Amino acid sequence: MNEEYLLNKRILLVDDEPELIDMVMSILTEYGFQNIKTAKSVRGAIEEAEKSCPELAILDVMLPDGNSFDLMEQLKKNASYPVLFLTACGEDNDKFKGFGLGADDYIIKPFLPKELLFRVMAILRRSYKAETPLIQLHDSQIDFSRAEVIKNEEHIPLTAKEHHLLSVLYRNAGRIVTIDALCQAAWGDNPYGYENSLMAHIRRIREKIERNPSQPVSLVTVRGLGYKLIAEEK
Repeated sequence: MNEEYLLNKRILLVDDEPELIDMVMSILTEYGFQNIKTAKSVRGAIEEAEKSCPELAILDVMLPDGNSFDLMEQLKKNASYPVLFLTACGEDNDKFKGFGLGADDYIIKPFLPKELLFRVMAILRRSYKAETPLIQLHDSQIDFSRAEVIKNEEHIPLTAKEHHLLSVLYRNAGRIVTIDALCQAAWGDNPYGYENSLMAHIRRIREKIERNPSQPVSLVTVRGLGYKLIAEEK
């Protein structure tokens, strides 16, 4: 797999210790990771995740306003991506709870830089082994790693919400994704009332990916049900 593609993955690092954040940031950036966002609380992590759409979360268990077990459940309601716990809590019960909730790995502080890098790369390789960095549509390409659409040699940036909606549609490429499912993926547990917002986002996505947004061929409407993304075979 192209390692540069993995190094472009968006990482959310959540810890309330500035020294640890600085250390982990240094380890990851020196290795080549380019897209790292940080937060120091549950609330801050949720807000940052909504903005940046992470593809890997590294979470400390104990945070000032809660714990990362509850945080992980909140994050996974809106998107599906791997989670690595990085914590001083090494009790078996904590490990079992983390893995039981769907965590991908668990590292105990203190740790060696090489161990962290090994675990992070292993998670990314497992989680994104079948993903193609550049998705070919009829009239454009989607580069998920750079959050942009390439059409007529123009690079068009995607917003975080557009990127998230397209990611959900691509994971289900060729299949119908219902309006309710898309609203829940984009706006969480209370998606009702967001249908008009979803339609507005779909319209803007079509303006970016379609040659003629009024007659879409890549992001099509299935009347009364939802939407379907049609990716080209390579």
